[in-house]
Amino acid sequence: MFRKILIANRGEIAVRIIRACQEMGIATVAVYSEADRDALHTQIADEAICIGPPSPKDSYLNIHNIISATVLSGAEAIHPGFGFLSENSKFADMCSECNITFIGPDSKTIDKMGNKSNARDMMIKAGVPVIPGSDGAVSSEEEALNTARKIGFPIVVKASAGGGGRGIRIVYSEEEFSKSFNTAKAEAKSAFGDDTMYVEKFIENPRHIEFQILADNFGNVIHLGERDCSMQRRNQKVLEESPSPVLTDELRVLMGNDAVKAAKAVNYKNTGTIEFLLDRSGSYYFMEMNTRVQVEHPITEMVTGVDIIKEQINIAAGEKLNYKQEDIKINGHSIECRINAEDPSKDFRPNPGKINNLHVPGGLGIRLDSAVYAGYSIPPYYDSMIAKLIVHGKDRKEAISKMKRALGEFVIDGLKTNIDFQYALINTKEFQSGNYDTGFIQKLMK
Repeated sequence: MFRKILIANRGEIAVRIIRACQEMGIATVAVYSEADRDALHTQIADEAICIGPPSPKDSYLNIHNIISATVLSGAEAIHPGFGFLSENSKFADMCSECNITFIGPDSKTIDKMGNKSNARDMMIKAGVPVIPGSDGAVSSEEEALNTARKIGFPIVVKASAGGGGRGIRIVYSEEEFSKSFNTAKAEAKSAFGDDTMYVEKFIENPRHIEFQILADNFGNVIHLGERDCSMQRRNQKVLEESPSPVLTDELRVLMGNDAVKAAKAVNYKNTGTIEFLLDRSGSYYFMEMNTRVQVEHPITEMVTGVDIIKEQINIAAGEKLNYKQEDIKINGHSIECRINAEDPSKDFRPNPGKINNLHVPGGLGIRLDSAVYAGYSIPPYYDSMIAKLIVHGKDRKEAISKMKRALGEFVIDGLKTNIDFQYALINTKEFQSGNYDTGFIQKLMK
């Protein structure tokens, strides 16, 4: 087992990883930008090293500085968390070259699954259902349009290297195709440095269902059940729950088996997530694989009792999985609300600032993953998510009641947040009945 791990991240995920390491008796090294000098993760780690100015490109995306900090501190491994360098194959490669363990899959797997059109091809070969579309990347706008005509509108054009909702355009007719295709292509080039595109049939108002995967270095692969991530705004998840209120036991088994099949097809190792779209007829399709821990991993931990961060570390250290598929039992229901420093009344504009007063909810079945404290100033340079409020109940009805109570207790004074917006979501009849899809929030905001 590792003696010391460097956490190449910030905010609540850095705090989450540090806490897991502390429980495992592993020393931790935090890295921070100049803007994060007073951040919580720098205070609870055993060591903290400044890696650059506030801008992410100069600090949390600065591979040279992070590797240097790792060598300087004597850490044997790096946990990348999510975002930043977590799915950067070059970073994983450099870790390997410097004899540092990257806590995640190897660079080749990151590359294979990070390229969405390539991942799609691999899933077809593995027998995992995929959305009708182009055979891999398209070489030109003309080829893309011909594919769109063949599969029928509406379609979606996607960046092969895409993520976070960027490089994606939904196209409802041939007349708007050229503009949408070229806009998405330019956005992909700007965001990812890669404007390779592919085309898929657009599944209107689906459910977004993802399965959590654990895979060790000995060929053992299991899933930890599903998460329903259909509450989204502009392709960004807002609220997640586990298990999904719409999956039958039969469908859960089929999708879980396909998720494991997908991971085995690419010889996957460590933690990953297989994401599916589920249409109204009950058909499901592979969408993508995330080769890192997910923001919403806590709800899976709450219903399974499996500490996903500790399992990541164990796998990276060369240990066999502690679980077999038959050991995984889903207990009760869990919901997560992402708490963001943003103003919903102004189109969810980010709202950084100083937290003057803070009261966090508590009680049985309430968990808060956060890095904020009273007096802390939220910097303007990073993602607006400042906390994740997670509840667990014996069933979905109890989980909803607990989330209502917890959101009602949660007070963050000094800046605008989406707490009231989340409370309104939880209280909609659509959410309470489980009858919602990825287009629900958009309809709600009209």
